[in-house]
Amino acid sequence: MGVRSGILILLVVLIAALATLNWGILIQPTLMSVGFMQVTAPFGVIMLGLTSLLGVFFLAYVFYLQSSVMLETRRHTKELQSQRELADKAELSRFTELRSFLEAQELTRVTQANQRQEVLLARVQQLEASLRQRVDESDNTTAAHVGQLEDRFRPAIGEVVPQRG
Repeated sequence: MGVRSGILILLVVLIAALATLNWGILIQPTLMSVGFMQVTAPFGVIMLGLTSLLGVFFLAYVFYLQSSVMLETRRHTKELQSQRELADKAELSRFTELRSFLEAQELTRVTQANQRQEVLLARVQQLEASLRQRVDESDNTTAAHVGQLEDRFRPAIGEVVPQRG
C-alpha cells in the first residue's frame, strides 16, 4: 500500500470517528436555505451524506480511470507486439535478401575466377605450343647446321675414314 492510500484511509477513519463522536450535533435539525426555499433538516447529516456521495463518485471515477488505463495498456501491448512481429519479419526479410545478395556476389566472383583461370590456362597452352614450336625450330636449325657441318667435313673425313657399307 502506498503513502497516498494510507493517508486517504487515515482521513476516512478520522472523518468517521469525528462523525461518530459528534453524532448528536450532526442530527440536530436546523433551518437551512436550499436556494428558493428554507427547510428544517439535520445539516450535519446532509453534509456527511454529500461528502460520502462525493467519495463514492470519486472511487467510481478512480475505478473507471484505472480500468480504462489497463485496457489502453493492453491495447498498446498488443499493438507493440504486432509491431515487434512486423519488425522481426522485416529483419528476417532483410537477412534473406542479404544472404541472396551475398550468394549472387559469390557466384559472380566464382564465375569471374573460373573465366580468369580458363583465360590463363589458354594463354599457358598457347605459350607452351609456341615454346614447342620454337624448340622444334631450334632442333631443326641445329640439325641443319650439324648436317651442313657434316657435309663440309665429310669429304675430308671420308679420305681418312673408310665408309662402312
